[in-house]
Amino acid sequence: MASKLNISLVRRILAYTKPYKALFIASVFLTLSLSVFAIVRPLLIKEVLNKAVSETKDVSYLNLISLLILISLVTEAVLQTINIRVTSLIGQSIVNDLRNQVYKHILKLKNAYFDNTPVGMLVTRCISDIESLSDVFAQGFIVIAGDILMLLIFCAVMLNQNWMLSLLAFSTIPFLFVATALFKKGVKKTFTMVRNAVSNLNTFTQEHITGMSLIQTFNREQAEYKKFTIINQEHRDANIKSIFYYSVFFPVVDILAATSIALIIWFAGIKSNQQNINLGDVTFFIMMVNLLFRPIRMLADRLNTIQMGFVSAERVFKVLDTNEIIEDVGTIEFKSVQKNIVFDQVDFSYLPDVNILNKLSFEIKKGESVAFVGATGSGKTTIINLLSRFYEINNGSIKIDGRSIQEYTLNSLRQNTGVVLQDVHLFNDSVLNNITLNNPEITLESVEKATKEIGLYDYIQSLPGGFNYKVSERGQSLSAGQKQLIAFIRAYVYNPGIFILDEATATIDSETETLIKSATDKISKNRTSIIIAHRLSTIKNVDKIFVLEKGKILEEGSPIDLLMNTSGKFYAMYNSAQPTLV
Repeated sequence: MASKLNISLVRRILAYTKPYKALFIASVFLTLSLSVFAIVRPLLIKEVLNKAVSETKDVSYLNLISLLILISLVTEAVLQTINIRVTSLIGQSIVNDLRNQVYKHILKLKNAYFDNTPVGMLVTRCISDIESLSDVFAQGFIVIAGDILMLLIFCAVMLNQNWMLSLLAFSTIPFLFVATALFKKGVKKTFTMVRNAVSNLNTFTQEHITGMSLIQTFNREQAEYKKFTIINQEHRDANIKSIFYYSVFFPVVDILAATSIALIIWFAGIKSNQQNINLGDVTFFIMMVNLLFRPIRMLADRLNTIQMGFVSAERVFKVLDTNEIIEDVGTIEFKSVQKNIVFDQVDFSYLPDVNILNKLSFEIKKGESVAFVGATGSGKTTIINLLSRFYEINNGSIKIDGRSIQEYTLNSLRQNTGVVLQDVHLFNDSVLNNITLNNPEITLESVEKATKEIGLYDYIQSLPGGFNYKVSERGQSLSAGQKQLIAFIRAYVYNPGIFILDEATATIDSETETLIKSATDKISKNRTSIIIAHRLSTIKNVDKIFVLEKGKILEEGSPIDLLMNTSGKFYAMYNSAQPTLV
């Protein structure tokens, strides 16, 4: 089973070389050429020592052979340089293509996948795991094939020159193969340990740096540091184990090579007259032992490089094979609501058998501004997530203008649904780029016009540099209110057909709240709007309020109608939590 899996994996990896077929063929040709050139220099040295040095003393012949040796050295060096560049280019090009493919696939995944997958793990898959595949091509398949061919050529030439000295040179190779097998087996385990440790370290570091303010708020620095040292120690121990195998293997190889050389010199010393062994022959075989053992030694290392690449490839392909994507099979382009939005008997759960929405049904008419209120966990935010198809419903239907939202293209549905979330995410970029999201179709002039229309132009200009103000990562340089104001502008400039506000104004100052309320009123005007309400002040002017509890609608009606029902849920919420509803 493992063999079949490896063959399947090799085929899948090699499939990425198809766009670089010419480079791949060139690399194979260069590798074959290097295999031939590797044997030329020892043969020339043998020739010059036996004839020009030991026998004829012909200086011109010595100069000729020396020149040929120099030419072969330069040629081999040039070919080696070109080969390294070609194989590296293939590897890095494949890494580039694969990383693009993985990231593009991640962009299509459901939110549920990210709910259950650590961000640090995905970062590891996209960066270091894919990078490991570069070595599979730069130091893997082609180079190993070249090494094996080189070994065959070396053995054939050595046997042709002197079979007795060849057997002495080969005598320690069985021990070398045993050492290589043990080395490969041990390092394979440590490589897996290293990759797991790297993934754990990345995940922990990413999560805790992101949540550093929480750690510092609750004075958990020392506790989290201790956790980090444990994970970091596991990473260190895994690498040390790997280094241990190398520290044992390479000296063993050197000892075996030295043993073969000693046997050759010993045999030549006592049998030189009987076997006609000359200085050139001894020098040739000493050089050949070094050349022979080098690819065998490197072969073990390269096989482990490939093994590590296979481990990384399996992890990367596991992400690519994840089918948790939102299927985009719709053909209708959504612009805006023409009739209504209808939730009909909708069931939904994030976890099996734990329903968040239970047979939920309601209607929002074109141009209406509605609000959802209710306790935490009642399903308010879930409704807007389902409407934008971040998650798929379990049962029932969601329709816009009588058509299921699955009939609309995912791109048009989301592009024309402007959402301002509670947790506003801003990138480490300018205010302008955070508003436009680097969309070239949205110009600075259109952004300035939009901010003036909703009364936020003066606010942007109050920032140092105005629209060019550089926002730090996750918007840490701005207050919660400032981030929400930028999110309002971002939603408005895209001119959405549906405006959704998952409003969180409980922690902002009254001045910012006034700006948000004014912007909300202007954005909502003549536009189908949905507000997840936290404060009564933001929903005074809505057309309808839906009161949610445990995924069901308990009450619905205008603010005035609901407040007149003194025995209703909304009336109780208003009186117990004014002005904050939840």
